[in-house]
Amino acid sequence: MSLHLGMRLRWCAALFLLGSCTGLPTSDPSRPGGTAGLDPHGEAPQSPLVGSAFTGETTDWHGFDRYDFVLDEQSLMITPLQAPAGENTGVKDPEKGHRRCIVVVPKRRAPGHPWSWRGCYWDHQPQAEIELLKRGFHVAYISANATLKPGKEWDAWYAFLTLHHGLSSKPAMIGMSRGGEYAYTWAAAHPSQVSCIYADNPGLNRKTLGSLGDLAAYDVPLLHVCGSIDPLLGKNSDAIETLYQHYGGRITVMIKEGFGHHPHSLRDPKPIADFIEESVGPRKGVPPAFAGEKFTKSSFYGVQNHYLDFPSEGTYLSCRGPLFAACYDRYDFTLDGVQGAITAIVPKTTAPGTPWVFRSDATDRHSEVDLALLAKGFHLVTGPVPFNADGPLQKDWDAVYHHLTDHGFSRKPVMEGAGGAAGDAYAWALQNPNEVSCICAENPVLRSTMTKAASLFDLGPLAKAGVPLLHVCGSLDPWLKDHTREVEKRYQELGGRITVILHEGVGHSSLGTKHLDPVLEFIAQHAQ
Repeated sequence: MSLHLGMRLRWCAALFLLGSCTGLPTSDPSRPGGTAGLDPHGEAPQSPLVGSAFTGETTDWHGFDRYDFVLDEQSLMITPLQAPAGENTGVKDPEKGHRRCIVVVPKRRAPGHPWSWRGCYWDHQPQAEIELLKRGFHVAYISANATLKPGKEWDAWYAFLTLHHGLSSKPAMIGMSRGGEYAYTWAAAHPSQVSCIYADNPGLNRKTLGSLGDLAAYDVPLLHVCGSIDPLLGKNSDAIETLYQHYGGRITVMIKEGFGHHPHSLRDPKPIADFIEESVGPRKGVPPAFAGEKFTKSSFYGVQNHYLDFPSEGTYLSCRGPLFAACYDRYDFTLDGVQGAITAIVPKTTAPGTPWVFRSDATDRHSEVDLALLAKGFHLVTGPVPFNADGPLQKDWDAVYHHLTDHGFSRKPVMEGAGGAAGDAYAWALQNPNEVSCICAENPVLRSTMTKAASLFDLGPLAKAGVPLLHVCGSLDPWLKDHTREVEKRYQELGGRITVILHEGVGHSSLGTKHLDPVLEFIAQHAQ
């Protein structure tokens, strides 16, 4: 059998196996990022073939051996190629009907044989890839431009590297400008076969934007490095960031002050290389018992900017996301007989007594109070709100309470809520006054469909149980007089303890962090 025929048979088998590895998450969400074709630990199956050394002539690429190949677009056959004279470390456009392919090998391969994959602009600002080579990564490329887009040729190159040469089944995708668009294009079509994406001032297409949920479901971390005046920042990067956060995906953004579309990358590539190296390893963590066997796992983190001096870049960078903030596991799960899903955000280390917050509104990524509570070891729980009712159901919240306390949660949660959600917190607390540590409400609107009681202002049960109240309000909030001030008056008459913190000149909108410390002190003092 000729070498070319044998290689071609391998590529046919590789493409067949490649198809069996793709797909969306299975219907069983009990495996976070669970994937058709993945083993129980969430790893894509490794090639049964023994990784073989690359063959052919080599050239030097920044001190490392470079191997060149050419891929026929019709047959998908890949053959070694002697790099044409004069290319140096770059690469020329391929002949029509072909794609140029390159792989650069490290001096010593890292465990798991990780690799990065770039399409478009080979050898442009390569410092991150050079750093990866020093850390044991292979570096790969397939020619791409405005007309040579990702497709079956990319699949064949992937199969060549993974199934014949034993490289990891999950490359780190690297893309600058149009290369960023193409990195997202291939990754969105193969979400189970990507470890991470580093995109630099990335391009974008609408089809890929609509597939971000698949990448988030497979927990593919993203890193964007952008210029603050790059016209693609608001158009592309900001759109990806917002959607990916809502899908529960991990995305970090580093914005170079005063920079445009060029230069790409960072002069010191360490943050980029660190991100990629960390991403290729398995994500640790054991699902909590309270989430049961079927759940959806995602990520929660703050989105506050950190304006940091990067002397090597000669400017400051606005940095936000999991590389610069604590990132927590978020679990969505259901209970038999309960209408609606429950969401629980889990702290890194649980505080003694397992304190927790119980609420009906979603936890806001901008909430400094909730982020601080997570850092202090609190769980944050959003109770179920069914689709077929006007609001939360008392029996369902009772079931959630008993389920969590049976799993060791404190028997007296902190009731929390903003606006109308504060009414739900009061409604449940009034029915369970002895199972509440305190109530913390922001611009509360005291009405709820959870209870049939004529009024949430009948505060006797809470006063009798000694439940302390805290209201944080804007002085211009239209509900302040008829709700907070009325509660304040009645609760004091009943002998109850209530504190009102007022933000002057602020209405019903989010109140920010001006009075963060008093709120945290109140919760820490009374949480049990």
